[in-house]
Order: sequence, then structure tokens, then C-alpha cells
Amino acid sequence: MGAQDTLPVAAAFTETVNAYFKGADPSKCIVKITGEMVLSFPAGITRHFANNPSPAALTFRVINFSRLEHVLPNPQLLCCDNTQNDANSKEFWVNMPNLMTHLKKVSEQKPQATYYNVDMLKYQVSAQGIQSTPLNLAVNWRCEPASTDLRIDYKYNTDAMTTAVALNNVQFLVPIDGGVTKLQAVLPPAVWNAEQQRILWKIPDISQKSENGGVGSLLARFQLSEGPSKPSPLVVQFTSEGSTLSGCDIELVGAGYRFSLIKKRFAAGKSVSQILFAKISLLLLLFLKKE
Repeated sequence: MGAQDTLPVAAAFTETVNAYFKGADPSKCIVKITGEMVLSFPAGITRHFANNPSPAALTFRVINFSRLEHVLPNPQLLCCDNTQNDANSKEFWVNMPNLMTHLKKVSEQKPQATYYNVDMLKYQVSAQGIQSTPLNLAVNWRCEPASTDLRIDYKYNTDAMTTAVALNNVQFLVPIDGGVTKLQAVLPPAVWNAEQQRILWKIPDISQKSENGGVGSLLARFQLSEGPSKPSPLVVQFTSEGSTLSGCDIELVGAGYRFSLIKKRFAAGKSVSQILFAKISLLLLLFLKKE
């Protein structure tokens, strides 16, 4: 990188959504979405800064800022003008001396690294209940002394994403107690772990292009020797990239830098629910428990 070259910077938005469903009443769905924005710098930038100790200030604008709440900029690295009038976007600029000191320290700690990630923003997203969850769920248990019937209904929700992207590697994992002796009527096919007494459904992806537009059900009947079963937490995992739940984006202001990549994804967190409570996200962990 020459002294006059624009310096490559990458940005990544990662968001985690926790959604709690109670029964089939969508008005009782409680949603919390948190996120972070990270900037990534190539390792060679430290040499560039060493040769150019007064670089241009790195300034960027976050788009759709009005969707965010409780925004926490990195106090050592970011500054902003709180008097800006545009509610839909907000400008931030980087404290370059502090950034150069930070990157130099990281390069000494990780001499083999090819890039350095720097946390810039943490935030919460203004959520609109069940409309903000990428996968809506409902679970029904029918527990009898000799058998347990389990039904999981799911629905892909395009409204939760600014760009509709597939939920990949979707897994539904449910522990079943009561001494399972036989599985019957398992649809679609699932894997039963007899040692851990858990059933696992794997769906490669769920999207608008899926059968029925991403609406489906998982069914299973378990024969028991020590029933009845007790309804247990449902754990759901998936990955998804290419979109966020906030709709936030980023653009550079001024010269001296260019974005080599802007990555968007939503990711999983943990939660425990009651009756049909769920938690949703990329690597989404979702727990549902009957009252």
C-alpha cells in the first residue's frame, strides 16, 4: 500500500435475536435483538501507519440508525456528533491515534494474523414482536402413560429480514423422557439418539423457495415403558448470512479508505421459555418449555 492508496477496510454486522413465544398467541411474543458492528483491518495497515503517522480520519455513516436503541460506541475509538438532525443515519469518526496504538499492540500480540477485528458499536434493535422473528414456532405435546405425541410447527418469516435469506443447517433437537422403546410415524425422518434420549431433525435450509413457502411441521410418536413423558425444552439451531434484522448498513464518508467487504448476519443467543416459548437467531438457540 502506497502513501496515496485508499486503505481497505471490512465491516461486519452480527445480530442476535431472542424471541419468546407463549402458546399460539402472537401478541404474547416477546423479542429482544442485540447487535454489534466490527471493522476489520488488514495486517499490512500497521506498516502503512508507521510510515504515514498522520493518516486521514476514518469516518463512516450508519444507515437506518433510527432502528437502533441503546447504541454504545467504543469509547476509546469512536466519536460522534449527537446534534445531527438526520434520524435515519448517524456519522461516526475514528480516533486515529488511539486506533493506530491499538492495532500496533494487537499486531505485536498476534504477529501471524492477516487481519485485525476491532469492535466499534454495540446496540439493540427496535423489535416489533413476532414480526421480528425469522422463524415462528409452536410446539404441542400429548403425553400419555404409554406414548407421547410431539408436533412442532414452524413458519419462515420474510418480514423479519431486510433481504430474505435462507436459514441454513436448521436443526430441531428435543429430549424425550419416559423410557422410549420405539419411534412411530416420524415425519420427516429424524435421528434418534438412544443413549441421550433425544430426537434430532435436520433440514438443509428453510426459505421462501422451500415447500409451502417455508411453512412445515415435524411429527413423532414415541412408545414408552416408563411414561408419561414431561414436555422438555426444544433447541433449534441454524445459520444465516447476507442480511440483518435491523436493516442497518454502513457507508464511508470522505476519502482515504474503501470497503473491501460488508458482511451481514444474524446469530443465536440463549433463552428459556415457558409453554411455547422460543428463542431465535443465527446460530439460533431456541428453547421451548411447557408450563
